[in-house]
Amino acid sequence: MNSIKQKQISNELARVIAEILGNEARDELLKTITITGAEVASDLSSAKVYFTSLSAMNPKDLEKELKESAPYVRTLVSQKMELRHTPEIRFVFDKSVEYGNKIDRIIESIHENDN
Repeated sequence: MNSIKQKQISNELARVIAEILGNEARDELLKTITITGAEVASDLSSAKVYFTSLSAMNPKDLEKELKESAPYVRTLVSQKMELRHTPEIRFVFDKSVEYGNKIDRIIESIHENDN
């Protein structure tokens, strides 16, 4: 599969999963999840879906909760997306937002020390 088509499917998958978690999930914890992106394998057999959350819950516990909901989410994705095969979904906590915040704090402290 060409990389452009793969990226389009990844973007659409992230959008659809965000919509499912925000609008159709009954678990309030799942409504705190923000999908930041997705990477679909070239054969569409699997997909990593990256997320962050406003919840104070440990990221590993959030991953566990999402792992349990993955079959339900996959079923809804198969209904909403026109794919021959719906990929297996694996949720991964996105550390980039946390890392960006850390960098911001470091830069702020440097500016404060300069004054």
